[in-house]
Amino acid sequence: MEQLTRSELRKNIMTILYQINVYSLNKIEYNVDDIIKDVNPIDNEFVKDVVYGVITKKNEIDDIANSYLNKWTIDRLGNTDQAILRMSIYELLYTETPEIVVINEAIELAKLYSDDDVKKMINGVLDKIYHKKVDHE
Repeated sequence: MEQLTRSELRKNIMTILYQINVYSLNKIEYNVDDIIKDVNPIDNEFVKDVVYGVITKKNEIDDIANSYLNKWTIDRLGNTDQAILRMSIYELLYTETPEIVVINEAIELAKLYSDDDVKKMINGVLDKIYHKKVDHE
């Protein structure tokens, strides 16, 4: 079976995080591993790491997002937009993925799934996090 590219894996992660968010909001019980397997049948460490990382650090990630969203909060964004933003913030702060790759991938997903205003918002948040991170290194 062919390997998915990181871009394709990120699209799957976005879908998984979207589903988890919808289930949580609607108080539907779910099993994270089952959702991962449904969306991404081939076992993949990157997918698991990011999905579980986002779940584990969700409050921290949301606080960071909210601190950079101008007069806005992450929970006011659409479920897809939340998934893109959470995944990207997690990857920016907690993985070895080059920052430019994380930001480009987020923008590509946002181009496909978000409207222009939200795409700009996601880009702005990630850009600010990136610059803060670089300034602290």
